[in-house]
Amino acid sequence: MPLADADRELVEAELGREPTRAEAALFENLWSEHCAYRSSRPLLGAFDSESDDVVVGPGDDAAVVALDDDTYATLGIESHNHPSYVDPFDGAATGVGGIVRDTMSMGAYPIALADSLYFGDFDREHSRYLFEGVVEGISHYGNCIGVPTVAGSVAFNDGYEGNPLVNVACVGLTTPDRLVTATAETPGNKLVLVGNATGRDGLGGASFASEDLAEDAETEDRPAVQVGDPYAEKRLIECNEALVDEGLLVAARDLGAAGLGGASSELVAKGGLGAEIALDRVHQREPEMNAMEILLAESQERMVYEVRPEDTDRVAEVAERFDLGCSVIGEVTDGNYVCTFDGETVVDAPAEYLADGAPMNELPSEAPSQPDRDLPALVAGDDGSTDPDALAEVVEAVVGHPNTASKRWVYRQYDHEVGVRTGVLPGDDAAVMAVREAETESGEPLGLALSSGSEPRWTEAAPYEGARAVALENATNLAAKGATPLAAVDCLNGGNPEKPEVYGDFAAAVDGLAEMCAALSVPVVGGNVSLYNDSVAGPIPPTPTLAVIGKKAGFDAPPAAFAGEGTVLVVGAAGGSLGGSEYLAQAGGSDRFPELPENAPVVVETLAAVADREDTLAVHDVSHGGLAVALAELVTDAAGADVTLDGALALFDETPGRAVIETTDPDGVREAFDGVAPVEAIGETTTDGVLSLTVGGVDLSYDAESIRDLRAVIERELD
Repeated sequence: MPLADADRELVEAELGREPTRAEAALFENLWSEHCAYRSSRPLLGAFDSESDDVVVGPGDDAAVVALDDDTYATLGIESHNHPSYVDPFDGAATGVGGIVRDTMSMGAYPIALADSLYFGDFDREHSRYLFEGVVEGISHYGNCIGVPTVAGSVAFNDGYEGNPLVNVACVGLTTPDRLVTATAETPGNKLVLVGNATGRDGLGGASFASEDLAEDAETEDRPAVQVGDPYAEKRLIECNEALVDEGLLVAARDLGAAGLGGASSELVAKGGLGAEIALDRVHQREPEMNAMEILLAESQERMVYEVRPEDTDRVAEVAERFDLGCSVIGEVTDGNYVCTFDGETVVDAPAEYLADGAPMNELPSEAPSQPDRDLPALVAGDDGSTDPDALAEVVEAVVGHPNTASKRWVYRQYDHEVGVRTGVLPGDDAAVMAVREAETESGEPLGLALSSGSEPRWTEAAPYEGARAVALENATNLAAKGATPLAAVDCLNGGNPEKPEVYGDFAAAVDGLAEMCAALSVPVVGGNVSLYNDSVAGPIPPTPTLAVIGKKAGFDAPPAAFAGEGTVLVVGAAGGSLGGSEYLAQAGGSDRFPELPENAPVVVETLAAVADREDTLAVHDVSHGGLAVALAELVTDAAGADVTLDGALALFDETPGRAVIETTDPDGVREAFDGVAPVEAIGETTTDGVLSLTVGGVDLSYDAESIRDLRAVIERELD
């Protein structure tokens, strides 16, 4: 995209002249929606990003929160949506590489990844092609660098047919004395580029990510997609660790969107400083690259560091030890951001104007509305009684739909145990990582829980209410494993914001997410915005992905699997409607989104405490697909349940903030939730591996093998 006329006028007024070709390209990318958040920044003030635990909030490469006085966790998230449509393998792989380097730039070592993925309908060949390529790219890159992928989500919805979403989060660990930020500190310090050589791949990636996908994007936009080298990234991870260990880094920034120009100008702008950079000093892998290409190429596996002059030789020695390129490309100044090439000045502009001078967009919006109730008959016969055949058909359709079915095909491709920290594995409500470096207040080892995802059916049906539900759902996932939420990052995905109805939906989703996070006392400490996710197929649903971390004592947690020795309880209030549910997706019709609990923070806190009780045998949240899916997921070959429900609404209601609990002390659970949330006993567990359901007087029965067969739809289609 060329620099817009209105933006060019502003730049010319600031510079007092016409911009050079390199300057125009740099402004075009740094002032793009992808980098400058021109349409979304006015909305982001809704988020509360502060708490006693927050060390570094929004604005850096990753956020930092304190686990205890001596151990910090870093948390970041990013999108690689457009690249993953054009080239699913490399687009997804380099998304992983980018968020890992964001973690490294804080002086942290990456310990866990989470990926939330969204595709068109699973029965479409193109959707499956993108799905397989993305999963393979994430698997290849994550496995090669030795960072476990432990959490995430997968959703299929026809709104993503022309524009899939790939949102990747990373958690890292560091300590107060090792913390590095992306704020340049001292004029005279050197700027050092370490990592792979610069090529022409990824040119214009930031501007490419800031426009709708065209019909020919898969061929015409392929040069804008970066190509990753995970083995170089692994060496860079270890090199970065060595540099941090020796105290050689003053500040650091990952080279991502807008390449060297973006990283270096933002680094010095954050410190209110400038830079002088000689572009011909950059180590290159392709001949005769021009200034603009060197500035804007998004070649992967590169970091820019602020280094004291006396330490540059040692940095070069460490880089050589890890077989990485190293170039001293310039220095920090107290003047403008200046780049030269072959002795000619090609960029001379204020760094802060480059990084933060883009004007915000004022866009019209239309507020979304919830539909009136238009329910299909809830599997009822002509006389109003439950139809056994219809009930069985819809149970099997809901439990066996790719959205609610097992994602084992996905996470079995990821090395989720490398690093020997993974206490609770993928496939559960949340992962739990062992942080042996930290302790709880009681002196026990600390477990760090991680949940990530969104539910496009919810936010498509009701953007504001659905986004509130997404936040509550992720917090409930943590609580089901005995963890209390600590902090979150978001990846806010939307369509073309210039369409009033799209911008209205996006704004409502932002407000809903911010409101529930604030109610839960979960600071949103960072994130990413991805707009213009629009194609010839239309805009995506508003998709606010949330990644939340929480703390707990120890690394163990009650499983999402029946033990066969207790009473089955459902805790939490049902919302009494089916808006956004998988049932409606299968049966047709519409409904208002269910009411969420007004005391959600207390519900989450109480659930976390109950999950840690010795008499609690299993816990699983109720969400996608309702009780029908939650109960099916809890059944094993050795344990089933006899369950009785009043009717189909109770079986398919997806109101988050609820959980199924197997316990040997139901009275104790009732006492814990007294005055907090209703507790209903719905049956007893068994040792026969059979789920026996009585719903509105109709009996259904499924053994573990038949449930596995229903839920194996993805494996069956792709293996």
